[in-house]
Amino acid sequence: MEPTTLSTERLFLRPFAPSDAQEVYAACQDPDIQRWTMVPSPYEHAHAHAFVNELVPNGWREDTAYPFAVRLGAGGPLVAAAGIHLHGADSYEIGYWAVREHRGHGYMTEAVAAVARWAFTEAGIVRLEWRAEAGNAGSRAVAEKAGFRFEGLLRAGLIRNGTARDCWIGALLPSDLGLPPALPYLTSAAG
Repeated sequence: MEPTTLSTERLFLRPFAPSDAQEVYAACQDPDIQRWTMVPSPYEHAHAHAFVNELVPNGWREDTAYPFAVRLGAGGPLVAAAGIHLHGADSYEIGYWAVREHRGHGYMTEAVAAVARWAFTEAGIVRLEWRAEAGNAGSRAVAEKAGFRFEGLLRAGLIRNGTARDCWIGALLPSDLGLPPALPYLTSAAG
């Protein structure tokens, strides 16, 4: 997949670039980002440097991850990160975090919806999963506002810092957004 840009009414999304390292570092000093996401803790300058210079370009090149810097307009500040990564052979998961100063304005939901629409229309993804450690109410609220359907609890479904933790899981299908599916979908009779 070629790196691409997306835009919404208020936001501009583009792959992270080396010039974003300082803003990523500053955002990831937030204890909530370190608590609820998979970023290293403590988060150091070297982590931000490796993320924007290695992980992001490698993910796009290898078709394993598509991380976007979410900005308030093309030249505006970094307000969030949203991206999709391969989570198994045919499973894709969305992940995101919002810069503390920019929470509460709906930017995260707007960005997640844009990335999901791109995933279905351009990347041909069949199902997009959302996972969060059980108790992460902020992440769940964003996912549900973006159209994800809560599917349950995965016991010990998330490994973080050497500890298995329960996680919530939800999913979004193209039909949830009024889009045609990439593959025919046969629902269960119990559906």
